[in-house]
Amino acid sequence: MGLREMKKRQTRQAISDQATRLFLRHGFDRVTIADVAAAAQVAKMTVTNYFPRKEDLALDLHEDFTGLLADTVAERAPGESALAALRRGFLDAAARHDPVIGFSGPQFARMLTGSPALVARLREFHEEREDALAAVLAEETAAAPDDPLPRLVAAQLGAVHRVLFQETVRRTLDGEPDDQIAAALTRIGRRAFDLLAPSLSGYAVRPAAASR
Repeated sequence: MGLREMKKRQTRQAISDQATRLFLRHGFDRVTIADVAAAAQVAKMTVTNYFPRKEDLALDLHEDFTGLLADTVAERAPGESALAALRRGFLDAAARHDPVIGFSGPQFARMLTGSPALVARLREFHEEREDALAAVLAEETAAAPDDPLPRLVAAQLGAVHRVLFQETVRRTLDGEPDDQIAAALTRIGRRAFDLLAPSLSGYAVRPAAASR
């Protein structure tokens, strides 16, 4: 990484950190872009260059979130189906209390659910994630452009992850510790993926590597 790129990342991270601190202290809706710029000691335009929407200052894992399912499927092992890869990926994420699947802590969870703007933006994230997954499934299965099957499968898989995310936030707000939430998500997640297995266990299976 070059020095310029490193400085850009540091600036972006500093803006995000200051924004999160202000949002948690005062509430998302009461903090302005100007407040964030002042706290980060940068120009207001600098903030909007890195974060065009105020909501993305609070939901800073946009790319990780929206690309998670598509990346997991694209990187699946030979012989592994899309369903199996996503099941494995979710259970691994639950075990490490990954923020991308909802492990954010009670203070952040209250801020998130207490702001209609953030709730709406998060809904867009889920839709973008589903679209990205559908695109990868279409490519991996060589589906025709007018074939709705990749979108139908992505909708089912996306719905499971959306509900599990909501369950994580709900349990966080109820005061459950992360270890207890992870155990519950593991149990519920396995059941949810098992329900899809009869229809999807043979869909988008990566071909085994050719032997030499």
